Amino acid sequence: MSERLPAHPVDPQPRSIARASALLRDGGVGLCPTDAGYTLVWMLDAHAAEERVRRLRALDNKHPFTLLCASLSEVGRMARLGDTAFRLMKSLTPGPCTFILTASSDLPRRLKLDKRRSIGVRRVDHPVVDALLQAVEQPLLSTSVVLPGEDELASHQVDDVAERLLDRVGFLLDSGDCEQGPTSMIDVTGDAPQLLRQGFRSLDL
Repeated sequence: MSERLPAHPVDPQPRSIARASALLRDGGVGLCPTDAGYTLVWMLDAHAAEERVRRLRALDNKHPFTLLCASLSEVGRMARLGDTAFRLMKSLTPGPCTFILTASSDLPRRLKLDKRRSIGVRRVDHPVVDALLQAVEQPLLSTSVVLPGEDELASHQVDDVAERLLDRVGFLLDSGDCEQGPTSMIDVTGDAPQLLRQGFRSLDL
């Protein structure tokens, strides 16, 4: 049975975070608020959870997922964080930005999808994400909540997210409505950073 767990947006309840963490560790999929809408989350080694997400969103095996990391040092363990990428991430995160980085050799091969073996990485500016990452003690995989046949979903409105998705996942950390998104997307795998998508907050590199 799916669980709707209260999570205060500034000071999330430890009981809710502990329960969400336990469900993730058991291989579950959850919904978590961020600084750019709600997102689906699951553990790195939860293969069945990842397949469940792919079926839910009708995604093929080449669709990239995004890593949610707690710190720059954690990002550095998951991807190659050169000087340019480090400076940009330090200045723009935590915040609603997704960085495309070259994956580290330690990242599971199934997450390296293109010829450059890149990966999307976020450092989210939201206390609920911070608390959840501290509880699971590792990065989480994530993806948007847009379902097949939908051009977009009001992913920032918690009641809408719950109505459409709660019965298909293990839990929802209910922090109320959040920022709408999307994130800005910045590719730093090449010689110079490239802004691939302008997010809901204007960004000028």
